[in-house]
Amino acid sequence: MTENEKALKPEDLTRLFVERANAGDAAGIAALYEESAVMAYPPGRVTEGREAIRLLWEEVLAHAPEFEPEPPLPTLVSGDIALTSTPPKDGSGARAQVVRRQPDGTWLRLLDQPEFNPPTR
Repeated sequence: MTENEKALKPEDLTRLFVERANAGDAAGIAALYEESAVMAYPPGRVTEGREAIRLLWEEVLAHAPEFEPEPPLPTLVSGDIALTSTPPKDGSGARAQVVRRQPDGTWLRLLDQPEFNPPTR
């Protein structure tokens, strides 16, 4: 794991993700996830484990996308588990993550649903 800034509160994870993505730091992004984390990305697939998440972000970041910060919705916390979410700037769908407090008091992502849209009727 890289020696980057750690998330001291659940909402820090989204900011740290954007900073690291814009810096092209796939290892830094992966460090925001627990070893056995699960991410529903790319669309229609599941990426399991920190190493697989790192490899996925290396591929994505090779295209140099630019990420913009998104204001978080209120975080729900129950003990050492929290639900964080943000509405995408384009107004479609939502993003949601289940995060867990680590023994050192910092937070890491456990489940990540970075893109989903409401069902169409």
